[in-house]
Amino acid sequence: MVSLLVDARRAAGLSQAELARRAGTSRPTLSAYEHGRTVPTLRTAQRVLAAAGFELVAIQRPVFLDVVDRGGRVYAVPDRLPRLPVAEALRTVELPEHVVWSGQARFRLADRADRARAYEIVLREGRGEDIAAIVDGVLLVDVFDELVLPRDLRAAWQPLIDAALGSA
Repeated sequence: MVSLLVDARRAAGLSQAELARRAGTSRPTLSAYEHGRTVPTLRTAQRVLAAAGFELVAIQRPVFLDVVDRGGRVYAVPDRLPRLPVAEALRTVELPEHVVWSGQARFRLADRADRARAYEIVLREGRGEDIAAIVDGVLLVDVFDELVLPRDLRAAWQPLIDAALGSA
């Protein structure tokens, strides 16, 4: 909570005094929150964040299951499409060595063709944590039909894509 409040205040370009005024609290109280000397209630944290122009949101994380194809290959497939903040979803990413052994490892996710290639590699070779960190579900839906994927892997992801498109 400490870093969250400090980061929100700084991102909003506000002083402690100004944020405290907007949030209806005192500057010493806000300072105590920011330094971890006092823990705000959830309601108070929401009020302080709102005063800085942010909202506190709980997003359910996907749970990854191992899906085994007919040849015995194991793929990580989530129970829901992962979502990323826009800046993360469109960043330049360096794929980890366990995902890409040779060839291009750096991809600009803001570039549709680069993103499609990165997603192909990550869906085929990545672990759940790799997929959650690199693949944005909305952007995946956009390129899914163009990805070159093994048949069983595509079939495992297809219900998620169909549900997102409302065609399940």
